[in-house]
Amino acid sequence: MSAQFGRWNLDGMSIDAGYLANANAIISPYGPDGEGSYIKSNIAIIYRAFHTTRESRCEAQPYFTDSGVIITWDGRLDNRAELISSFSDLLTADSTDLSIVAAANDRWGTDCFSKLIGDWAVSIWNPNSRSLVLAKDPVGTRHLYYSFERAHVTWGTILDPLVLLSGRTFQLNQEYIAGSLSFFPAAHLTPYAGIHSVPPSCFVLLRPGNCSIKKYWDFDPGKRIVYSTDAQYEEHFRFVFGQAVRRRLRSERPVLAELSGGMDSSSIVCMADTMLTHGTGEAPRLDTLSYYDDSEPNWNERPYFTKVEEKRGRTGCHIDISKQDPLKCVVDGQKFVATPGSAGYRNESSRQYSRC
Repeated sequence: MSAQFGRWNLDGMSIDAGYLANANAIISPYGPDGEGSYIKSNIAIIYRAFHTTRESRCEAQPYFTDSGVIITWDGRLDNRAELISSFSDLLTADSTDLSIVAAANDRWGTDCFSKLIGDWAVSIWNPNSRSLVLAKDPVGTRHLYYSFERAHVTWGTILDPLVLLSGRTFQLNQEYIAGSLSFFPAAHLTPYAGIHSVPPSCFVLLRPGNCSIKKYWDFDPGKRIVYSTDAQYEEHFRFVFGQAVRRRLRSERPVLAELSGGMDSSSIVCMADTMLTHGTGEAPRLDTLSYYDDSEPNWNERPYFTKVEEKRGRTGCHIDISKQDPLKCVVDGQKFVATPGSAGYRNESSRQYSRC
C-alpha cells in the first residue's frame, strides 16, 4: 500500500518544514517508489508511492482535479471498466485508478464513494470550501486515521506520525484496549483517545469547528439471490470467489499468499493458480508463505500446506516458529509500536518473513 499524511492548521499558521520532514521520514518506508507533496500556507499533504500495477506508475499525487480539489488516493479500483464507460469522453482503458476516482468525484461529489468497488482510502481537500473529506472502502481494508483539534487537523494512512509528532501524551482508549483483548476492537477506534479511524463504509467531513461522519453504503437485507438448485448456488459462488481472487492478482509484481493448508488459504491459492495458468490473472507469479511447528502435533500445519505445494508443483517459503517465544518482544532499533500485536519487533520469524 502507498502512504499519505496531511496537516491542516485551522488557526492559519504555516506548516513547519521540520515537522513535515519528520512525517515524511516516518512514512517513507511504506512508499519506496517516489513521493509528492502539496504545501500551501497552512495545509500540507505528503504522498509516498508504492506501485503495484502498470497504471499506478503513471499517477502523480497529490492529484489536482478539474474542479480544483486535491485528491490523495491509496487503493485498488476493481470496477474500472464500468466507471470508465461512464466517462468515455474523458477516460480510456489505460486511465489510472486515480484519474477515474477524480472524474467520479467531480461528477458525483461524495456520492461517488458508493460507486467505488475495491480496497481503498482517499482524502479530498477542497481549498474553495475549506473542507477535508476522508473516506474508506465499505469493508475498511485500508487504514485512514485522523485527529481533529481546535487548532489543527492531522490525518494519514499510517498511525505512527499522528502519535509521535503530536507534541503531547495521549490517554489510552480503554474501549479499544478491551476490544483488542477480545481480538476485535471497534473499527472507528485507535489505542489513543483523540485519534480516530475512519469507519468502513463512511466518510468524514471536516471543516473549521465541525466534524461529521456519514455512512455512504450499507448491506441491503431486502436483496435476495434465489436459485432452484444447489448446483446454481455453487456455480454462482465459484464465479464471485474467482472474481475476488482475480482482482487481487491485478499486479505487475509477484503476489505473496499466506498458505496454512486450511480450507480458506488452500482454496485461494489454488484458484489463483488456475487463473494465472489460464491467463486471467495479471500477476507474473504467485508465491506462498507458510508457518510450521513440528513439535506441536495438534497444531502443526506442515502436513497440510505441503499437500497444496505438491499439487501446485512449487515449494513456498517455510518459517519454523517452534523456538519463538510469543511473550518475548525485542524492539530492534525501534522505540515505538503503534498498535498492540503489530510488527514493531524483530525475532527470527519476522526476519525470515522479511527475507521472503
